[in-house]
Amino acid sequence: MRRRIPKWAWGMVAVLVIVGVPIAWYLGSPLFINRVVDESFPGGVPAASADPMPPGTAQGTVLARGTFAGADDFHKGEGTATVYRVGGEVVLRLDPFRVTNGPDLYVILTRHAAPRTRADVMTGYIEVARLKGNVGSQNYTLPAETNLADYRAVVIYCKPFHVVFAVAPLAP
Repeated sequence: MRRRIPKWAWGMVAVLVIVGVPIAWYLGSPLFINRVVDESFPGGVPAASADPMPPGTAQGTVLARGTFAGADDFHKGEGTATVYRVGGEVVLRLDPFRVTNGPDLYVILTRHAAPRTRADVMTGYIEVARLKGNVGSQNYTLPAETNLADYRAVVIYCKPFHVVFAVAPLAP
């Protein structure tokens, strides 16, 4: 004798699929989809990715620089974070840059030199902006009132899950 599945069970399966598939896509798709950004240096003047710029050149003055490293074996990051003074603005440039993609990643300046946890990040931070892409050259203008001496690292941070993806300790 064949057993029938009740109609309410089919309804529950449909609800789980309708709700579960978008959530699974939101959480899982960043792991295999890259968002590539290729912004030129601020002011339209090209910057050499690996070469430090001499202070006072037309490209800008280097104020601080750091090299990204992943937070753990799963969340990887590489590349350079450089803070420039370009004209009257202070600009954070990630170039070359690559980080494991994830949902709602943000660029944060933090007072902690090597944050690994939410508590480390929250010791004092500035949320610079949402990360434009997980691969490529990108610029972020820092707030005018930012005292760079107060911040010791650039962090790529996942806000919904409070996870550090990559850290670049800054040195003048």
